[in-house]
Amino acid sequence: MSLLNPLLLGARRYAAGVDVHARGVTLVVLSQRVFGGGPLRIEWLGRVPLAREALAGAEIVDRAALVAALQAVFGAMPRACAEASLRCAMALPTGVTLMASVPLARLAPSPPGVAAVADVSGLFTDLEPLVLAEAERVAGIERHELAVDWRVGPLAIDCGMASAHEAKVMIAATARAYLESRIECAAMAGVALCAMDDEAHAALRAMRHAAAFELPAHEPWAALWVGADGVHGWFVADDCIARTMHFPALEHADLVEALRDLAGPEQTGCAIVAGDLGLLHGVHFSLADVGDVLGCPVLPFECAPLADAGVPLDAQLLHDPACAVAFGLAMRGVHE
Repeated sequence: MSLLNPLLLGARRYAAGVDVHARGVTLVVLSQRVFGGGPLRIEWLGRVPLAREALAGAEIVDRAALVAALQAVFGAMPRACAEASLRCAMALPTGVTLMASVPLARLAPSPPGVAAVADVSGLFTDLEPLVLAEAERVAGIERHELAVDWRVGPLAIDCGMASAHEAKVMIAATARAYLESRIECAAMAGVALCAMDDEAHAALRAMRHAAAFELPAHEPWAALWVGADGVHGWFVADDCIARTMHFPALEHADLVEALRDLAGPEQTGCAIVAGDLGLLHGVHFSLADVGDVLGCPVLPFECAPLADAGVPLDAQLLHDPACAVAFGLAMRGVHE
């Protein structure tokens, strides 16, 4: 006899990702079965234009315009999405988001063993003031003006190394004003945000999901995200981030050098590129040039291969690499 109501076996968990950018407000809604997992399904893709003067970098200049755009993009959702309990996440510009990884041994005088790291609840009280001090030091902003999120994880274990001293404290921080302005605008539009995330890392999450479907298993590949603050790159080998890159940066004379450093001595099997690809033209680059430097095929990120053919969606957005951020944000909501 089944202990679960058969009706619940088909229940789905819904989540939305919202990317606020000068090109407009992009919304992606994903769903997944509550029981048994299964593939993600794209329930909705939408974008509403936003006046360029509404944003000035990371600052929201015209809150009324953003609120109206949020109401419009959420109002266009199909009924099934509107009636679902949506976990909503929004992106923060990468240029104003600090991401740092600090060895646990540097913060804690006597770091616990690997087994203890998995249960970090006892560490919070002791580590939190140390983490806040580290975030203040790196960001150069007083801690009362910072919004900080952090967690402890033995990153090296994921790559096959189980040394206790490899445990890391991952820190994400931004100016509290940027966070609060977005939460307030969303609330004014009737949207409750459950999480905020960095644009580049949200896009990386989407590209890794696409790679699991489109690339051979265990083949090294590169992920590139093109945003307002430049090109971010990750070299992925055995499902681990082996190297990272950001251009422009003082250590790279040009994008060619940055890409070569990212690839390193290994053969890159493929590269997936997301973001505003038009910005590559500003450094006189194209996807073909990226492929020439890395010596591999280049695929722009697209939602189309991940979409259910039975759900009618905007064809232009399905093939827009800039949708990777909203897709990655929605993935976070589905999996948390």
